[in-house]
Amino acid sequence: MNAVIDRLRRTTDLIVGEDDLRERLESGRPLRIKYGVDCTAPDLHLGHAVNLWMMRQLQDLGHRVVFLLGDLTTRVGDPTGRSETRPVLTREQIDANAASFLEQVSLVLRTDPGVFEVRRNSEWYDAMPVAELLSLFAQVTQAQLMSRDMFRERVAAGREIAVHELVYPVLQGYDSFAMQSDLTIVGSDQLFNEQLGRHFQQRLGAPPQVVITTTITPGIDGRAKQSKSLNNYIGLTDSPRDKFGKLMSIPDSLVEAYARVYTELPVETVAALADATGPAARDAKLRLAAAVVTRYHGAGVAKSELDAFRHTFSERSEPDEMPEILVTGEVVTAFDLLRAVRPNDSNSALRRLLQQGAVTIDGVRIDDPAAAVELDAGVVLKSGARTWHRITRQ
Repeated sequence: MNAVIDRLRRTTDLIVGEDDLRERLESGRPLRIKYGVDCTAPDLHLGHAVNLWMMRQLQDLGHRVVFLLGDLTTRVGDPTGRSETRPVLTREQIDANAASFLEQVSLVLRTDPGVFEVRRNSEWYDAMPVAELLSLFAQVTQAQLMSRDMFRERVAAGREIAVHELVYPVLQGYDSFAMQSDLTIVGSDQLFNEQLGRHFQQRLGAPPQVVITTTITPGIDGRAKQSKSLNNYIGLTDSPRDKFGKLMSIPDSLVEAYARVYTELPVETVAALADATGPAARDAKLRLAAAVVTRYHGAGVAKSELDAFRHTFSERSEPDEMPEILVTGEVVTAFDLLRAVRPNDSNSALRRLLQQGAVTIDGVRIDDPAAAVELDAGVVLKSGARTWHRITRQ
């Protein structure tokens, strides 16, 4: 059991109830591992996958992940990390997001019935009488809820807190009791809510769940944590080429942390990557990028991406193959063209690419978003350090 915990500790910040975890692992009983998500628009990235890979390790030992879709609590709205009240989604949006979540987590987790179970918290909340719900609220004090730093910060800033936001942690905490959770693995921002889970389990006569919080790393810009809005993340659904290229763009200072939490490279190798300087730092990134791509796509794909990267960037040549983009107008603006080839980037991100001189057409730099561009079939558009498109016309 020590080996299991030591392996988990590689990406762990805190274990609440470590003695309980050790005892439960030694019992031989399959653990029920709570993985709860709100059904907001899912876009899972490598940061989220740290928790998923830890759960996968436990699945491979016969333990069960109970994937809890918070369809009811999504309608309430999780205030975590938000300075303002979050808009509430419709049932249709929630169902669509839930399906996308399931598809993305299956890139890491095993979904065979022996080690995977899907639940929705509407199962118990939709059937719960108001009197029983009020009895849950009676077991948590206002002082407990207001001890949460984000609520205190909102009050200090003069911003409102809606009652349903105060209720949210109570509902998430009770989920742990309702689904008989033995263990939950979460980011540190969810510790407060999962501690309420332990609180309810103890008050209602059940063994308290173990809570593991995991390491959070900065995004690929080296500053804020990975976020779609900041465009500083590596998505689970990114292509192998995008994963490889994004990892090659990170600051040297992140290589050791990324290798430790996002790969299974031996700890001795990870330590050696941290000490790399000069040309060796580039080799360290290549090792990191190959290890991440191997984990998600296999060793053969990783070798192909490594060879393609070296060919393209070391020899400063265009890739042999690139996606094509159909242009129908005679003349388009540089910004419109960039929007067509990078539909997921924000307008500000597109303008930054142009301003930074990162956009060329057949090697000619384009930096004015409003510039009229006449395009012949077959010309090559490069946007950023690693993205090429070939223009085609009707």
